[in-house]
Amino acid sequence: MKRTFYVFLLFTLLFCSCATYQPPPPSLYIDNLPQSIVSELSLNERILVEDAWKNLKQGKGDKAKKIFSRLDVKSPFYYAGLGYTYFILNEFQVAEEFFKAALRYHPDMALVHLGLAQIYQKEGLGDLAFAEFREVLKKEPEHTWVKPKYETLKNIKTQESLNDGKAFLSEEDTERSKASFLKALYYSPDSTEAHLALADIYKKENRPQNALVHLKAAISNDPQNKEILKNYAETLFQAEDNKKSLEIYEKLQKLEPDNQKIRERLGTLKNRLGIFELPSQYNAIPSSESISKEEISALLGVKFKGILDEPSGKPLIIIDIATSWASKFILKMTSLGILDVYPNHNFRPKKIITRAEMAETLIRLIDHLKNKGHRFIQQIPPEKIQIIDVSPDNFYYQPIILIISYDIMTLTMDKTFKPDFPVSGQEAIRLFDIILALIK
Repeated sequence: MKRTFYVFLLFTLLFCSCATYQPPPPSLYIDNLPQSIVSELSLNERILVEDAWKNLKQGKGDKAKKIFSRLDVKSPFYYAGLGYTYFILNEFQVAEEFFKAALRYHPDMALVHLGLAQIYQKEGLGDLAFAEFREVLKKEPEHTWVKPKYETLKNIKTQESLNDGKAFLSEEDTERSKASFLKALYYSPDSTEAHLALADIYKKENRPQNALVHLKAAISNDPQNKEILKNYAETLFQAEDNKKSLEIYEKLQKLEPDNQKIRERLGTLKNRLGIFELPSQYNAIPSSESISKEEISALLGVKFKGILDEPSGKPLIIIDIATSWASKFILKMTSLGILDVYPNHNFRPKKIITRAEMAETLIRLIDHLKNKGHRFIQQIPPEKIQIIDVSPDNFYYQPIILIISYDIMTLTMDKTFKPDFPVSGQEAIRLFDIILALIK
């Protein structure tokens, strides 16, 4: 009889214990309490929270619920704790609402994002779960439980988006294809495949600037990939970003020195930029004590590139510049009327420029710029300018007076202009830079 009673008692105890013990759902992970927040609680509140958290980890949802309910609603663990409690009790919608309430008051609490992520994952809402996992990793980049799950979900969602993008592209549904590839970048911002796919789409849509954004990103992910470099360089070329395109093609030439197409592109780019006409002679201009007409032509062409008009009609006939390194600049400046050709069709490229001739050149340049809408204001009334060494009957008197009135060229302390003195390279550069500053 006694044996029967003990068996009955043991069965009853086991039944009761099973009825009160509710282990956490298999998918639920409950992190440790953040000590940085716990340490700021009062002693009584800390005891309650730690006791409730212990019950959560043991799956005792009802006991945890009673304890969390005793906390002040302003407690950082009130809503978070009840969120986990209802998760354990399998009331997921209520748990989600408590987690969201917790975020309204404590948006930086990682364990709340972790709870929401697990709810969304259980409900099959991968996008939302991914976002919450990401928030956890922003605060704890090496979280040992979250990181592998985040990486797995990221890889799955990225591949799904890439597959969708390719499928839509095959159906010629460009907009949905773009949306899918952009979604892949949401999951994996460093996805070279997504960046290249979007770049190709934008290039076909004749939107090179958009394509360049993605090609630049792809290059940053794989800087030594020659095929991506070629794609990037060619797109820069099509977008007329000549300087950057030249930089990339020069890098490619080092990687493939025998590639004929790369050499041709480099030649075209150097032509566009005028680089092929800037040998050592141009680089020597700043150190020149007396600048020549061909050097002035080159300075004008380089410094005012994109500002001066391109000449229209046939170029002037000039018979003595075939061997000049600045012949292209000479043809342009003479066609625009900024520099003169002698009646016998000579230019005399090696002739040294005097200060008087420089004054005339600058005034012609200013007149050309005025016709393009730029304003130049005289700083000194011409009638008040007195020059000792240039008489009114001097051929260059008028341009000298005008250039002084603009305060671009000046007189010496003894009111002389020294019209027959040569102009140094440094002085010519300084004068052109003054004009550039006035029109910008």
